[in-house]
Amino acid sequence: MQRRDFIKLAGASAALFPIAPSVFGKQANLPKWNSYRLTYQVNLPTKGKRALLWLPLPDTNDTPHQFSQGSVWSGNAKTAKFQTIAKTASPVFHAEWHDGGPRRVTVSSVVKTRNRFVDLRNYSDRDKTIIPADIKRFLRPTKHVPLNGIVRMTALSVTKDASAHTPLEKARAIYNWVVDNAYRDQATRGSGRGDIKSMLEKNNLGGKSADLNTLFVGLARAAGVPARNQYGIRIDESVTHKCLGKFGDLSTAQHCRAEFYLTDLGWVPVDPADVHQLLLDERLTHNHPKVVSLREKLFGTWEMNWVTFNHCDDITLGNGSVAGKLPFFMYPHAEISGKQQDSLAPAEFTYKIISAKLVGTGVKL
Repeated sequence: MQRRDFIKLAGASAALFPIAPSVFGKQANLPKWNSYRLTYQVNLPTKGKRALLWLPLPDTNDTPHQFSQGSVWSGNAKTAKFQTIAKTASPVFHAEWHDGGPRRVTVSSVVKTRNRFVDLRNYSDRDKTIIPADIKRFLRPTKHVPLNGIVRMTALSVTKDASAHTPLEKARAIYNWVVDNAYRDQATRGSGRGDIKSMLEKNNLGGKSADLNTLFVGLARAAGVPARNQYGIRIDESVTHKCLGKFGDLSTAQHCRAEFYLTDLGWVPVDPADVHQLLLDERLTHNHPKVVSLREKLFGTWEMNWVTFNHCDDITLGNGSVAGKLPFFMYPHAEISGKQQDSLAPAEFTYKIISAKLVGTGVKL
């Protein structure tokens, strides 16, 4: 059975061709948009009977720095559909096979991105303590990010030592603390688990992006600053540092980023994990000019050679999944005869994720 579906989960019809996103109005001095096609190629093992698959897709909550243009699929799944993660607006592709044999599916999404910058130079948040009702949920704990005990004690200690009182001062102090005290542990599988309670209790602050950026998010929340992770994938080479980009085969290019919220300004992008990526990759010290520059840049800026999927924590996939609650959804997830496949082993799963840059009417592969 071959089938192709087009969808724009935000509500409008979608076409897989570049268009000029004008929904945000005209804004001066904004960087140009880049267009990409993100493609999953999945061939699940033929063993067992019922097989289930879930794929995270580019966020359809369009912003001034990311604009989704829809997704299409083909393959031999018995049933397949584009839907959203339960109790969220975050997109996901789900497919099922009810018999053994070949199980293949290809899902492609087109998305436009442009670099993101929030100017903090003239911002003052003194006396701005009112948090909108829809933002308050980003002050809540999650399974791996409790806001009491050692997490709260650490947050209070960090902000006190830095004499940080306003939300911006607290966020800056926590960001600096994560950069100064954590480290990238290359032995960590995938992007890590984001279990910051365990990290702090063991006094082991090593990990990868989901660990290090969750450390920022958890401490910020415990200090009263709304914060969240954004789970996504690198999709192009970086113009600043080679280690901060990926193009072509993205199968292991998943990357988590973080944001914190400021009243009257909105969400501010940060990424302390990428500072540690540079430190490790180029074997630099914290006072090296490259590190000093990147450290300052990544407090308020994202290079958008990366696409966000969602900001969901403690999620349930539904559709008969046996996984229970997942800490986050950033990797393909499959279950065969009620057994989860190893999403961190693409060659065994098996899946491949590929990026292509859309240039004019052509494609850069």
